[in-house]
Amino acid sequence: MPAKELPVAIGDIAPDFSVPDQNGESHSLSQYRGKWVVLYFYPKALTPGCTVQAQAVRDHMADFSTQNAVVFGVSADETKKLKKFEEKHTLPFTLLGDTEHTMLEAYGMWQEKSMFGNKYMGVMRSTIIVNPEGNIAHIIKKASPSNHHADVLKWLEQNNA
Repeated sequence: MPAKELPVAIGDIAPDFSVPDQNGESHSLSQYRGKWVVLYFYPKALTPGCTVQAQAVRDHMADFSTQNAVVFGVSADETKKLKKFEEKHTLPFTLLGDTEHTMLEAYGMWQEKSMFGNKYMGVMRSTIIVNPEGNIAHIIKKASPSNHHADVLKWLEQNNA
């Protein structure tokens, strides 16, 4: 099923948000002006594909730091589940849990999905990179769990002059 058109595009001002992390602390995009912000959206904490993706990001955090980038993993999971995910896999980056789907909808990541003929709403595995000025600089509509980190780092290296 083709993903629907996103409500955001490259060059747009990225929608601000206020979403709790795995510790219950709120984060907003505007707090990170001056840095590249990698918003990687994933379906569900503690599932196989999402674990592979999170571990790859974890293992390359030094590379993201070198690019002046802060990474947020974003799902619709509750704080308690995000904390368990962080602790189980020693994740050194912020996990945001948008249980109200406000941020997910603003970025177009809360969409109808289908599995075994059953339709349901869920988070699309995608990534949006926001530049230091707060504009959307890059969109990866279908991120690969195993190659996501490399795709993002390659793009940052090429565009982070």
